[in-house]
Amino acid sequence: MADIAEAELRNLLLHRSVEAFLFDEADLLDRRRYKEWLDLLTDDIRYWMPLRRNLRHDQMQNEFTREGHDMAWFDEGKPLLAKRVQQIQTGIHWAEEPKSRSSHLVTNVRIVGQTATEAGTEVDVQSKFVLHRSRNDVETDTIMGQRNDRLRSIDGQWRISRREVRIDQATLLAKNLTLFF
Repeated sequence: MADIAEAELRNLLLHRSVEAFLFDEADLLDRRRYKEWLDLLTDDIRYWMPLRRNLRHDQMQNEFTREGHDMAWFDEGKPLLAKRVQQIQTGIHWAEEPKSRSSHLVTNVRIVGQTATEAGTEVDVQSKFVLHRSRNDVETDTIMGQRNDRLRSIDGQWRISRREVRIDQATLLAKNLTLFF
């Protein structure tokens, strides 16, 4: 019985640690602390968002474009993410001047896998998000969806080594895609 209680406590602490990390990450993005956000990413990160298609009920296995085979909204590594941050911070980026205001809401956090590797512990995490952006006086966007993340423990700190963003919309109505999810 004590072993079960200890395992439940470890799982609870792991879940809380992951959840706190994701909440802190959202706060960094909302406060436009992009360089600190980049520090949360591993050097080998894969950050991608497949396209979603409207299909008949019997074709739902093809609802999202395939990684490495089809088009995506974005498919980036850390160097390109760093370039995007650098561009936004120049003050002359047409889509981010004036800068957007955002609210990232992260919920339904679930740990769906855990692996011990040579590099450390990795956990696979699913979460739901709502991202609201406002810019200027009349531009607003609300994007919702699911994130599939792989977090890696490095020196006792979580880092994102993979993020797949699956938005609910098949047609993105936002004027640009300068946001980070």
